[in-house]
Amino acid sequence: MTGRHRDGQPYEPVYRRVWDGPARAEAERIDEAWADWTVLYSLGRRSFYAVAAWDGPRPVIVEDPTGDGLEERMREAEMIRAMRPSVPASRPAPVPVRRRRGGAGRPSSGVRDEAVAEEPGGEAVSAGGRRSPDGRAA
Repeated sequence: MTGRHRDGQPYEPVYRRVWDGPARAEAERIDEAWADWTVLYSLGRRSFYAVAAWDGPRPVIVEDPTGDGLEERMREAEMIRAMRPSVPASRPAPVPVRRRRGGAGRPSSGVRDEAVAEEPGGEAVSAGGRRSPDGRAA
């Protein structure tokens, strides 16, 4: 067997190529300058990406082929965020769910559990949302 990788051959250092080194360095610089963003550079697309670190209903991701253009898009996204009404930091507490067995007119055999939640007014609502006039799940 011949070749560089056969057993007993001494180790040979191989040159490690750094693809798009200046662009990757630019992405690191932008990432350090913008605390609320994570900045990446895609070698496959040769484009810069930034992902916002703030909470929101959907992730905010901006993309541009240049570092300067990316920073401009990040500024625009922050301005849009500042102009929108703030999203409450905490969500309302989940509605407690209790299980009921059976119901009016059901035989005792073959009874299945039905999830029933209480509305804020104390009325019970079944999973289907139907209510009887007295507030019980239909």
